[in-house]
Amino acid sequence: MSRFNQILAVILVVQIALAAFILWPRAAVSSGGGPLLPDYKAADVTGLTLSDSEGNKLALAKSGDNWVLPEADDYPVDGAKVTPLLDKIEKIRTNRLVTQTEGSHSRLKVATDDFTSLVEIQLKDGASHKLYIGSSAGAAATHVRADDRPEVYLAGDINSFEASPQAGSWVDTLYFTVPQTATTSLTLENANGTFEFTKEGEQWTMPGLAGEETFNENNFTSLFSQASGIRMTRPLGKEEDPAYGLDKPQAVITLKTTSTGSGQAADKTYTLSIGAKDETDNTYVVKSSESPYYVRVSEGLMNTFLEKKRDDFLQAPPTAEPGAEATPAP
Repeated sequence: MSRFNQILAVILVVQIALAAFILWPRAAVSSGGGPLLPDYKAADVTGLTLSDSEGNKLALAKSGDNWVLPEADDYPVDGAKVTPLLDKIEKIRTNRLVTQTEGSHSRLKVATDDFTSLVEIQLKDGASHKLYIGSSAGAAATHVRADDRPEVYLAGDINSFEASPQAGSWVDTLYFTVPQTATTSLTLENANGTFEFTKEGEQWTMPGLAGEETFNENNFTSLFSQASGIRMTRPLGKEEDPAYGLDKPQAVITLKTTSTGSGQAADKTYTLSIGAKDETDNTYVVKSSESPYYVRVSEGLMNTFLEKKRDDFLQAPPTAEPGAEATPAP
């Protein structure tokens, strides 16, 4: 029995070694490989769907010569951000083979149900491809796999960050802006009241102060700076949804500008309305009078306008020196 057990032990060791040899990723083998997607041309791509391991997904589509977000009523995408990704996909070659075993896909983060990033590609001839972008193996070395093929390769000029499913990675996030030097008034309405500010010459003032109150211009300037340029996290689309809460906004900012041209002064009014908060991502719905699109803006930016009170725009009264006696009334 002892001899028999020894034989079984040897067989077990051989089986373990064989399994490790088959399943463990190989070091990249260099050879003269062709393109990973032979029928792919960057100029022929008409659509992309980007996904990540967190379940986030974003669709990009070609509309004429431009790129848009079809799920946000064709919100414009910055094409200059899309082109580099398309070009890098075209340059991926099969000259650095890592493994041909499906058992290694999860380890390398290129499995069908376990990946770092997934790029689904639509071509103008109706063909489609899937590109799995996985873990990094060092500088200029990212694991990639195409479609349902078992082979995994190393790509030197692409990584998962370049296939982000966050809309903010592909659009101009500056949603609302006004010319600061031409702005002559700002009104903020929120749950704490209505606060008006006007510009007289180069000086901002707060009308309606009581005799002993002093305007804190620094606090106002900070608010004005934020109001004159609002960046979004993502666009929602053009159609209003009752869930946006804009029938009764939580805050409204109104700015008026005056610009002089051709000998005449042109006045313009801008409004920015802040609606409901989404507790899942801590953003607020925002609508500008200058855009047909509703967008989401981070809570940190919106709290400035939602929480301001009248006292925030006033200088704090001076405090008496310690030990100083109050002057008796005459």
